[in-house]
Amino acid sequence: MATRIYQSLAAAALLCSVPYHVLAESSLLHNVKGYTVNQGKLVEFAALKFEEDRVSQVFLQAPKLSSDIADQIIDGKGKTLLPGLIDAHGHVLGYGQGLLRVDLRNSSSEADAVAMVTQFAKESGVEGWVLGRGWNQEVWSERAFPSAKALDAVFPDQAVYLTRVDGHAGWANSKAMELAGITANTQSPSGGEIIRDAEGNPTGVFVDNAMDLITHAIARPSVKEQQTLLLNALNELASMGLTSVHDAGVSLDTIQAYKNLDVAGLLPIRVNVMVDVLDPEWLSQLEQGVYHSPSNKLSINSVKISADGALGSRGAALIKAYSDRPGQFGLLLHEPKQLHQLIETSMKAGYQVNTHAIGDKANLLVLDDYIELIKKTGTVDLRHRVEHAQILQPQDLNRFAKNGIIASMQATHATSDKNMAEDRLGSERIKGAYAWKTLLSNGTIIANGSDFPVESPNPFYGLHAAITRQDHDNQPKGGWYANEAMDFTQALKSFTYDAAYAGHQEKLIGSLEAGKKADFILIDRDIKQVDPSQIWQTQVKQVWVDGKLIYTK
Repeated sequence: MATRIYQSLAAAALLCSVPYHVLAESSLLHNVKGYTVNQGKLVEFAALKFEEDRVSQVFLQAPKLSSDIADQIIDGKGKTLLPGLIDAHGHVLGYGQGLLRVDLRNSSSEADAVAMVTQFAKESGVEGWVLGRGWNQEVWSERAFPSAKALDAVFPDQAVYLTRVDGHAGWANSKAMELAGITANTQSPSGGEIIRDAEGNPTGVFVDNAMDLITHAIARPSVKEQQTLLLNALNELASMGLTSVHDAGVSLDTIQAYKNLDVAGLLPIRVNVMVDVLDPEWLSQLEQGVYHSPSNKLSINSVKISADGALGSRGAALIKAYSDRPGQFGLLLHEPKQLHQLIETSMKAGYQVNTHAIGDKANLLVLDDYIELIKKTGTVDLRHRVEHAQILQPQDLNRFAKNGIIASMQATHATSDKNMAEDRLGSERIKGAYAWKTLLSNGTIIANGSDFPVESPNPFYGLHAAITRQDHDNQPKGGWYANEAMDFTQALKSFTYDAAYAGHQEKLIGSLEAGKKADFILIDRDIKQVDPSQIWQTQVKQVWVDGKLIYTK
């Protein structure tokens, strides 16, 4: 485990060491197979000319090379060229922290997870809290929530806290609960649940808002430490072909860390920040107005609100009870009146509102609030978003496009959730879940992403899932509810132009057209022509941002 972490950090360090390639005034990159979605149409091209940080010409046919066509001519060696890919929903600080924590995504059981944590603690020599992320009881052999007892056997005197893969539940040992002051008398907070045993004692699992009972006892990294974590994460993300990310739910100290990196000229890719309403001082950020840095690397013009939890931990708020847990309806993380107020306050401040909603009840509440408040505040042009928009009633599917609301969705959630989603929802509700094609047919704009570190940030995993509705083992055969799959153009557009549009940046990035930023990548295969099952295996060869080479493999 530690070896993988050190390899990730080494890769990030190597990326930092790649010098920004200072180009001549104009450059022509030729001998490529290029794809971009311009004005909604897939455009294939053979060469790209850019001057300093902007595209100046896209050549549909191979140009005749001569000394006066550009100051510098670069041979693409037949590689495929795409616009820089955009992840419209991720968590950068969490991803950076994950590079230094135990990764439990491959654990096969509670005992296996404990063994992985034990090995990590031994190899890393960590002396304080042992932290990790990625466990998922739904893929374990026992398919049951873990308990503190399993960790206590190995860590009787050292605090351990491990976040579930979706970030909506946490697993603590007894020492962690002791340090956090958790006892049998501790009450579950509104919008959260402390899982208890038959005697009423906490088992060690905390869902949604109850997680705060533990995390408040864990020291938050300083702004300087966050700068290092963010930089490591952004460099790693760039190596996967991402030239822009939307950071979903950022506290004010992290915003300061971003600003410090931007002023120092250290941001390798673009970041669109969503202000987290859970920060006690979030309103002070709104009072400053929206922010766009002179470098065009940092934007702060949206607010992140979470309406409910996640499906895997049964925290997603449903109208009817979970099919596999009668009597359980999920969790609303804010009372409806408070949710309404948060949305209205943000809209009136001129900020785009991006609200996490997974269950059909949460989506219904958010859509109702949006439609009412968009009219009241006159902010349809702010392009408010529903983050995840995962489970929708049939009658809600057409309310997005009609009201100018964007669906910010993550394709790999469908292929990760397919083994438990229908158990949770039943055969009828599942028809309104992960319904990409239906939303697109209604004219809805879908901004794609990954929700990293919940899922891998590799955008080619997302493109593969969007097109095939299959996992990396090509399962299920023919695709999971394949009628909701995207075609190639729709998938590429969702990771480029539509993701840029969702961040109010479509005039700057998202496609390769004259006047736009020269953000593009070179990859090792023609992802339009290869068997779709191979798309996830794509390797990134070069990444260019602002017409500068920032990564090469």
